[in-house]
Amino acid sequence: MQRKAYVPGVAALLAAVLAGCTGSPDDGGQADNSNPGSAGTATQAAQPGKYATLPEPCGVVEDATLDQLLPGIGEMTDEAQREKAYAGEATLTYDTDRKVGCRWKVESAAATDHLLVDFERVVSYDNAVSDDAQAGELFATKQEAARLPEPTVTTTETGTPSTDPSTEPSSSPSSGSPAASPSAAPSDLRPRLLEDLGDEAFLDDELSDSGSIAEQRTVTVAFRTSNVIVTVEYAEQPMTVGTVPDSKELQDRARKLASELADSLGG
Repeated sequence: MQRKAYVPGVAALLAAVLAGCTGSPDDGGQADNSNPGSAGTATQAAQPGKYATLPEPCGVVEDATLDQLLPGIGEMTDEAQREKAYAGEATLTYDTDRKVGCRWKVESAAATDHLLVDFERVVSYDNAVSDDAQAGELFATKQEAARLPEPTVTTTETGTPSTDPSTEPSSSPSSGSPAASPSAAPSDLRPRLLEDLGDEAFLDDELSDSGSIAEQRTVTVAFRTSNVIVTVEYAEQPMTVGTVPDSKELQDRARKLASELADSLGG
């Protein structure tokens, strides 16, 4: 059988045609990973969040802070029981790299106190959305669920309306807020945004309608710093019916703990 002759000119022509189709970044061609219409420019992924890990939740709260939040610890005479109270109990989680928490419950002669701290590290799986932006969206949902009253709009000396976060909320808060109860927090202590904690924060204060038993007050302070959302939930239920937990005292304690947790994160 006769073999076909090798034609160098044809091979050279084919190579030139292929080179012209594919091109390269050096000769003005478009790279495989470039954006359409932007030769040689690689797609930029959104920035990752500041935090890649979370703290150990049951060990992040100082014993001195627990003494203030849970007065019953100081009344315990059994050392083993006291150590167990300080240790707290880790909340159930299936991914400690993304979400961790710890809770405490201690009874005293005057009341039963509950404390929960929760850390959530948000990671975006969308290259167009940063971890911080994703965390911001999640925090906005959390804040909306709290149904905070609208801030009070006051008028300055110049007649310019201004919002004063320290005097939130308005005189007609949304349904479900503590203002519905005659023993609710004073106007300057009702649910509101906080400006001195993390990138954004809010405080909620709710007094339960418990009927025949003592009312429980629950103060929640939540804040976001970069891609981590931290929640402090502090509740107290007096032993005596008719006794109402002091709103300012619980809020001050919860805010102090939240500030300590923010410092522990470096945020």
